[in-house]
Amino acid sequence: MSKQELKSEVTGSIWKIETTEGQALDEGHTVLIIESMKMEIPLVAEDGGTLVEILVAEGDAIVEGQILAIVEL
Repeated sequence: MSKQELKSEVTGSIWKIETTEGQALDEGHTVLIIESMKMEIPLVAEDGGTLVEILVAEGDAIVEGQILAIVEL
């Protein structure tokens, strides 16, 4: 199986984590929500799979391009 890194497309902070490690994800499932410039931006698992690891916690500051989670396809 291959792994996919879910990366942030913006600088901001982690507002809410919507999943848990080991959870099966459908295509388009929201993994977490990023807050940036007073906007809520969902980070989704585009291909589905199993959430292997969440690399951030709620409230963490993040930067564009940072790896936030890993999904096993």
